[in-house]
Amino acid sequence: MEYRRLGRTELEISVIGLGTMTWGFQNTQEQGFEQMDYALEQGINFFDTAEMYAIPPTEKTFGTTESIIGNWFASRQNREKVILASKITGPGLPWIREGKSFIDRKNIIQAVEGSLKRLQTDYIDLYQLHWPNRGSYHFGQVWDFAPAFDVQAEEENFLEVLQVMQDLIQAGKIRHIGLSNETAWGLTKWLQIAQQNNMPRMASIQNEYSLLCRHFEPDLSEIALHEDCGLLAWSPLCRGLLSGKYLNGALPEGSRLSLDSRADFRSSAQTDAAIKKYIDLARQYEIDVCQMSLAFVNGRKFVNSTLIGATNMQQLKSNIDSILLALPDDVYSEIENIRREYPMLY
Repeated sequence: MEYRRLGRTELEISVIGLGTMTWGFQNTQEQGFEQMDYALEQGINFFDTAEMYAIPPTEKTFGTTESIIGNWFASRQNREKVILASKITGPGLPWIREGKSFIDRKNIIQAVEGSLKRLQTDYIDLYQLHWPNRGSYHFGQVWDFAPAFDVQAEEENFLEVLQVMQDLIQAGKIRHIGLSNETAWGLTKWLQIAQQNNMPRMASIQNEYSLLCRHFEPDLSEIALHEDCGLLAWSPLCRGLLSGKYLNGALPEGSRLSLDSRADFRSSAQTDAAIKKYIDLARQYEIDVCQMSLAFVNGRKFVNSTLIGATNMQQLKSNIDSILLALPDDVYSEIENIRREYPMLY
């Protein structure tokens, strides 16, 4: 396994990070335990979760993934071996704090206390804001994204959030903080306000990033690199689309898309065409297309960790082994050619 420093913190996190959101819906607790055991054996020390998991999000499954991780900590007595990340939910889900999950002092304190209890731990290494209060272009909203908000109110909220995070750090309940599903304006503003007020600094930004979704480039990647606020890349296989299993409208039984009733904004004729190109490229070089896709993300300089997710051990093992794959320069060149042909898919 390879390791990279998380932002400007003292933490060295595995380049392959373990995503956990399927545990409690697609995966049982026993399967979650098996995945965590194996990942730790392979040198993965970075686990990412959130209070709203399992996915797809429902009132019934809220908090179940954190509870599974907490039960694993209690069973294995190995909390110190894991760098643990979790998140507070942003606004929009009616069953979380009575639909009033605006990210502010009151809700952060409630969310942290709830997560600590479910995780059966005294501290969270990286506490993240799952998405901004003001909204963003993520989750398929890029085509209609039209930012409109009160800048002063946002800046006042940012300062309030940083102040409560500082209090929680001083209390030993969290160690570092990070963002998720943020924009370039948001990231720079968070860093600016923290510096101006001598407050905790955002250590990372967790956004979607894959061969099919490269909105992080070029502006956010420039900030991530030169402000030491690296990317934690979620959905590096684009919900499994890059495997090819969903081509031409296929919905394999038991697959994530067959179980998730939410609108699938990623699938289209253009997406299928791009996926076929990437599959052909992988075959040309006798590489597994999923490992090629993950190796591409692993190799980006602005990435701190690639967050993999798997519903069975075969997938998990293959995904982890992507750390061993060094892509030839010709593969990178062909990837860029495909990107130029299909520059923005969703």
